[in-house]
Amino acid sequence: MKKASPVSRSGRFSSGPGEDAAKFTESISFDRRLWRHDLMGSIAHATMLGGIGVLTKAEAKRIVRALEAIGDDIEAGRFEWDESLEDVHMNLEAELTRREPAGAKLHTGRSRNDQVALDMRMWLRDEIVELEAELRSLQQALVALGQANDGVVIPGYTHLQRAQPVYLAHHLLAYVEMIERDRERLLDAFSRVNVCPLGSGALAGSTLPLDRKQVASILGFEDRQGRPVISQNSMDAVSDRDFAVEFCFVASLLGVHLSRLAEDLILWSSSEFDFIRIADAYTTGSSLMPQKKNPDIAELARGKSGRLAGNLISLLTLLKGLPMTYNRDLQEDKEPLFDSVDTVRATVRLTDAMLRHTSVNAGACAAAAADSGLLATDLADHLVGQKVSFRE
Repeated sequence: MKKASPVSRSGRFSSGPGEDAAKFTESISFDRRLWRHDLMGSIAHATMLGGIGVLTKAEAKRIVRALEAIGDDIEAGRFEWDESLEDVHMNLEAELTRREPAGAKLHTGRSRNDQVALDMRMWLRDEIVELEAELRSLQQALVALGQANDGVVIPGYTHLQRAQPVYLAHHLLAYVEMIERDRERLLDAFSRVNVCPLGSGALAGSTLPLDRKQVASILGFEDRQGRPVISQNSMDAVSDRDFAVEFCFVASLLGVHLSRLAEDLILWSSSEFDFIRIADAYTTGSSLMPQKKNPDIAELARGKSGRLAGNLISLLTLLKGLPMTYNRDLQEDKEPLFDSVDTVRATVRLTDAMLRHTSVNAGACAAAAADSGLLATDLADHLVGQKVSFRE
């Protein structure tokens, strides 16, 4: 019998891919971050296979123990990833079968197509929970800065020209409202991420009596009533990346809001405004000019919003025109998604921290707000009260 390629996993091939092809197709360099969720999915799948008799109870227990041990080794930094095994799934499966011969049965009723869809949904689900909490913290930072400067008045601007006086807190609370909409969109997207695709196979399900609902419940794919939520169409389940696109849209719009906030902080911290002082830990100096204090964190928060928009466009372009069902193009979905998650979460955390280390120059704010032109609208309203036509 011909030796199977570790990548193809099939005896049809007499050899593995060439070195350049292997490097071109590998994804282990970036999808290894899915290892924890891949192991969780495999443990749930093994438990279910043991329940329907594909595995004996003893085999299922040994496989679960081996998978848990692999997880411990990865956590401790003892696991060696092998690029020749292409991706996270093959690396973990190869190690499992090395440790436990019964592990060769684990992939029964499962394809990498539904396996990767499961891993990505589980990973993104956890990231959404973390991001939602970080957004609440950012809102609290905005509220705290406003409360600490209760009564401080600044010019409100339209067209970046002084318009009417507003409370600084009122200005900051505008961003709380924006972020609240972002939170709502994020939680709404969560409901469409939280769908279990496992059991869809490569594209046409399985003839085995797989208990998909059991797996979904084990992995936490449940609605608010505790009922398992599973995908309804196997072809859609393995090709669907709407959940990734939707998250990237939410992240992109959130990035726009963070960019606008960053722009205000940049302007307010400038010598021309001098409304706020950003702590040294969130600024940098100049390589030439010793007097400079540059708001680099805010500037990068502003800049990274473009990166988030780019990732959204990358995913939309990737999916355009793909035939049913799984195509290798979908390997390219991970880096834009991973980068969007990493970028937006880091931006939220740094913006939160920066706000908590920002002080307000009440004197400069008061001086700017003393501009009598800011009361022109109030004067016009007073004259209207004296029966003078507003247009006069």
